[in-house]
Amino acid sequence: MTAADSRLFLLDAYALIFRGYFAFIKNPRVNSKGVDTSAVFGFMLALIELIEKEKPSHLAVVFDLSGPTQRHIDYPQYKANRDATPEAIKIAVPYIHRILDAMGIPTVALEGYEADDLIGTLARKAEQKGYTTYMMTPDKDFGQLVSEKTLIYKPGRGGEPAQILGTKEVCAKHGIERVEQLIDMLGMMGDAVDNIPGLPGVGEKTAQKLLAQYGSLEETIARAGEIKGKLGEAIRANAELGLMSKKLATIITEAPIELEEERLLMEAPDTESLRGIFEELEFRTLLKRVLAEPSAAVEKSVEGAGQAGTQVGLFEVESSERPGSGLRSLETYDHHYTLISSPEEVDWLVDKLLKQKSVCFDTETDSLVEIDAALVGIAFSWLAGKAYYVSFPANFEEQKALLERLRPFFEHPEIEKIGQNLKYDLSVLLNYGLEVAGPLFDTMLAHYLLNPDQRHNFDALSENYLGHKTQSIESLIGPKGKTQRSMRDIELERVCEYAGEDADLTLQLKQQFEPILVRDELKSLFDSIEIPLVPVLVSMERAGVRIDSEALRVLSASMSNEMIEIDRQVQEMAGGQFNLASPKQLGEVLFERLKLGGKPKKTKTGQYATSEDILQLLKHEHPIIPLILDFRQLQKLKGTYVDALPEMVHPRTGRIHTSFNQAVAATGRLSSVNPNLQNIPIRYDRGKEIRRAFIPDPGHVLLSADYSQIELRLIAELSQDEAMLEAFRSGQDIHRSTASRVFSVPIEEVSKEQ
Repeated sequence: MTAADSRLFLLDAYALIFRGYFAFIKNPRVNSKGVDTSAVFGFMLALIELIEKEKPSHLAVVFDLSGPTQRHIDYPQYKANRDATPEAIKIAVPYIHRILDAMGIPTVALEGYEADDLIGTLARKAEQKGYTTYMMTPDKDFGQLVSEKTLIYKPGRGGEPAQILGTKEVCAKHGIERVEQLIDMLGMMGDAVDNIPGLPGVGEKTAQKLLAQYGSLEETIARAGEIKGKLGEAIRANAELGLMSKKLATIITEAPIELEEERLLMEAPDTESLRGIFEELEFRTLLKRVLAEPSAAVEKSVEGAGQAGTQVGLFEVESSERPGSGLRSLETYDHHYTLISSPEEVDWLVDKLLKQKSVCFDTETDSLVEIDAALVGIAFSWLAGKAYYVSFPANFEEQKALLERLRPFFEHPEIEKIGQNLKYDLSVLLNYGLEVAGPLFDTMLAHYLLNPDQRHNFDALSENYLGHKTQSIESLIGPKGKTQRSMRDIELERVCEYAGEDADLTLQLKQQFEPILVRDELKSLFDSIEIPLVPVLVSMERAGVRIDSEALRVLSASMSNEMIEIDRQVQEMAGGQFNLASPKQLGEVLFERLKLGGKPKKTKTGQYATSEDILQLLKHEHPIIPLILDFRQLQKLKGTYVDALPEMVHPRTGRIHTSFNQAVAATGRLSSVNPNLQNIPIRYDRGKEIRRAFIPDPGHVLLSADYSQIELRLIAELSQDEAMLEAFRSGQDIHRSTASRVFSVPIEEVSKEQ
């Protein structure tokens, strides 16, 4: 491989470590020994993803050292206002050094120089030798180094892909003509994080204008006499400060460090050391990704090709070929999925199923809406790598007849049934009058208990825990839209592979999660609360809720008339016609025509910001503002609930069927979607009218049941607050009791508003 073919990745260590730490700041990862591993975990996720996706030929992780640099000598206040390093990051750095050493990834650091300078120097030297260099960092300052062969690799957030920034992107992002001007901009603006002072009163917009006119900081200072007002005075009075700021912001590209090409090649990992560190940190999933064993098919192909190298997880040892993604797929995974089609084969399968203690099943249907879904097929698996797929005919009565033959398995009280999001499968089977019996194990719920803040979808779990890239549904039936095919239209052999993979991998996920639930003492919670709740939610969703559609239609007409009247009053106060629903036109009326708000804020697109929080601040300045807020509230209630709810009534049942999410909120609460029935407004009169449109069946009532203020009782016990304790002892409503004391009124006179 020549230098021209090589790609060098230089990682800004501390920037990525801090990024990893703050990614988990709201819910830190703490292992069983009480060690906060957030920073290590976040950094390793970024590193592993980079290696899997980009397959760099050369790689180095560049660190800062604690000693002073020339910048500290030139300007003692440099970085003086930084907060103390979080303890989790102090803990993380030694672990990261150990991991990188075990992975055979070189590290770079040099006394007296920052990581930025070392990256800048190595990038320039690599460029001279023909390398394409990617500086992996979220730091904007690196934009000054970007060239045709030196790029920024900005890691993505929240599942978003990484961004690669070249000269065009950097210039567009900062509104400059040349990347070198980024140094001038930083010198003008300063940097609060690094305590670089900049020029007083100069922000990004002003810096862009000055650079567009004068080209550089030096030229701006030289011609400061032409700049009128306070800005000109500030530039003239702080010229030396501006020049010092530019020097501090300039990344050094001539540090005394050599580009050691051989050293930057990734070496063979020390698998035993790596295993020991990851087990110490309890990074079991990451360990599997890094050291995933190659499949038999891959081993055979490597051996057959006569290559000198072998692949260990992310790494390829003693081979000129680039490493693979580290993920297996159906093409490389040794599996056997069998299509069951004849009556004799179905009988054979049922006989086998009834002899098992635990079986995973997965339904394939023609709709994502459970109550409408018809079976296309069902896959079964009880041994890893093996699955059986039963294809169902299109006729409903024939589907019921086939399902009857499988009924003994589904109704067996002792065979455990495994699935991913079992609520869906149980509801689909109820469309045929079949109620699943026996113990249940839902891999989605198991992972929700183990890692409530992570993604629980099947594809993510398969990649993270099994190192397996699943076949996407789009690859089978096409992308969403009018041209998307039904699963029933796909060749049986392809559906068999797809469904078999789902059942097989879900079985393997169960085998991974169950012992961890036991180890983490969550199995009892899983078995006694989460799993029994599944059939309850199925019943609730299928039962649905009635609404008075006619009452909502009357309410909609009333709200429309009210909005028309508000609109008329607003136009009158504004002194002219405009579109009240247009934020752009509204902003011009409020801040240009009526001159409200002093210095109004603007959005990124340049129009005035008119969000509710801004309008709330202005509501005492002019009587037009409360009217606008009322209009928006009516508009939202009408569009979100009054007009939308009748459209969601199911034509067959005459009811609304929401979907309850058991594995979304990290707090353990249920959430409700399509529609969200947990968020019907109640604070406003119109909201109360919407709630009144939810009605019971004849002869029934709607019952509202709530926990008796459990968390407040805990607070009372912990605080020993006598007033709270007395309220609970005497059976008072704690909110009414508190309001009585706050407003100094007898408890029986407390109003709802109070």
